[in-house]
Amino acid sequence: MNCIANTYHFRQDSNFLYFFGINQAGLSAVIDVDSGEDILFGNDRTIDDVVWEGSQPTMRELADRVGAKTTKPFADLSEMIKKAVAEGRDVHFLPPYRFENKLRLQDWLNIPATEQKSKASKALIHALINQRSYKSAEEIVEMEKAVNISRAMHHAVMRGAKAGKKEAELAGLAQAIAVSTEGNLAYPVILSKDGQTLHNHHHSNILQNGDLVLGDFGGETKSCYAGDITRTFPVSKVFTSKQRDIYNIVLKAEEDSIAALKPGVPYQQIHLGAAKIIANGLKDLGLMKGDVDAAVEQGAHALFFPHGLGHMIGLDVHDMEDLGEDFVGYSDTIKRSELFGTAYLRLGRELEAGFVLTVEPGIYFIPELIAAWQADKKFSEFINYDKVNAYRGFGGIRIEDNILVTDTGHRVLGERIAKTVEEVEALRE
Repeated sequence: MNCIANTYHFRQDSNFLYFFGINQAGLSAVIDVDSGEDILFGNDRTIDDVVWEGSQPTMRELADRVGAKTTKPFADLSEMIKKAVAEGRDVHFLPPYRFENKLRLQDWLNIPATEQKSKASKALIHALINQRSYKSAEEIVEMEKAVNISRAMHHAVMRGAKAGKKEAELAGLAQAIAVSTEGNLAYPVILSKDGQTLHNHHHSNILQNGDLVLGDFGGETKSCYAGDITRTFPVSKVFTSKQRDIYNIVLKAEEDSIAALKPGVPYQQIHLGAAKIIANGLKDLGLMKGDVDAAVEQGAHALFFPHGLGHMIGLDVHDMEDLGEDFVGYSDTIKRSELFGTAYLRLGRELEAGFVLTVEPGIYFIPELIAAWQADKKFSEFINYDKVNAYRGFGGIRIEDNILVTDTGHRVLGERIAKTVEEVEALRE
């Protein structure tokens, strides 16, 4: 898997896909804003390539498909950029994340790889975000396909789970469905009874009755648009009363947050609203106490909800993450919080029609975090540690959907995915 001819699965850069739509390695493109010319760089396949890979379209055929008038061999790109630099022209580039591209930029622009992220073009970053943030009707069609693929994955996993099965069997089932659609996984499968670990890619546990399974996974369409869905379900046929109580708090936080989505509302505000719903629910169960507004303002809720409510989604699961989260998710007036938990919120800015985002609140019981906070007596005026410790081993619950912000409100994308206690238990029968 790691030889020179096959280092890793290729997935085209999303910005290149957005403008040129060709999911093939070995390509680059230049948009010359002075001449108005789009130039596609790449090499035609040799007969040796054809023997191993089959017949492939020529560069001219690829260019014609996407409306690029000019094609040139890949080697000409270096000459063109170096000539532009010598002439004093501005060369805009995006923050690179592939090492071979960092080496190329270092050669072409004489910018050390360690400095390229800070010297990437802010103008180009803002221009791309201003285009990619607003999803077209054609993009929404693709994103609904991605959600519906994800729906099939989640329902199959919910139906297939039972005591004695290894988590890896369910992860494989989800991946098989994604691949069978001519697409792929949108991101590595998160599926575990240890749902308190937010990005848990470990799949070796054997499921037992009484466990909860948290599954966070989604399909990527053939055109590379992503779905990102999370559901949590019991290994037993039904939730225990303890599980149901926590589950319904998370469900209320998710549904109320979705209901609040509309243009002009800062997503940071909706995140804090979800935190208050969670804190209130936990207070009703005796796990939290005191003034809920003060608890959330100071960050006490983050013991149980230590991540952000959601993020933009599109060609990337964390859409445009490579351009910089603060550029994508924040603005001149809305800045990222420095509080633990809320600081992980990827999207805080005011919502606008055309945005597609995730809503994914959760409640987790992380033994190490509980122990650390209790040892420091942190937020003891808001947290009842004696009762919280009774939930060690509980795991975690997260519920997530993908939503389009419309001119008048919002629309949940795709067909409904089992979400209420009753809907989930119906699939477990």
